Amino acid sequence: MNVRMNMAAQVEKPADDLQPVKSRYLEALNLIERVHRRLLDVVKDEFERHGERELNPVQALLIYNIGDEELTAGELKTRGYYQGSNVSYNLKKLVEAGYVEQKRSRADKRAVRVRLTEKGQEVRRRIDALYDRQLKSIRDVLGMTEEEFDRLNKALARLERFWTDQILYRL
Repeated sequence: MNVRMNMAAQVEKPADDLQPVKSRYLEALNLIERVHRRLLDVVKDEFERHGERELNPVQALLIYNIGDEELTAGELKTRGYYQGSNVSYNLKKLVEAGYVEQKRSRADKRAVRVRLTEKGQEVRRRIDALYDRQLKSIRDVLGMTEEEFDRLNKALARLERFWTDQILYRL
């Protein structure tokens, strides 16, 4: 019993050498969540400024991520963009609104493939233009460089891989 209590204490309280990193890790987690929510706010604001209220920001980003490809909902989920029920619900709404068209796969009649309509392509172009404006401001106002984005992306990719391994290998 005493061994079990000691093990529980070790799990609950990180070693002293982890404390400086723990606060930074928790801050990073908080920032990741906030940055994603803020991106959704920016996209929402972009569409509201132009009187477009038919799309929500998640749907607009889904359209952007479909791009010029023809994909299944499963492929969108596998790429890590969305969770399954979220993809299915939003794709259904996008089809109903005329942004996306769907058709049965020739190879597998059970699979439905989606692609953007011209209306969906217009949304994609608007998001792309928004990103271009943001990048210009990020460069001119914030002074962020390619190298900074490379380091940021590398760190985030490593963190994503770590979390994926936690799930896949039950670490």
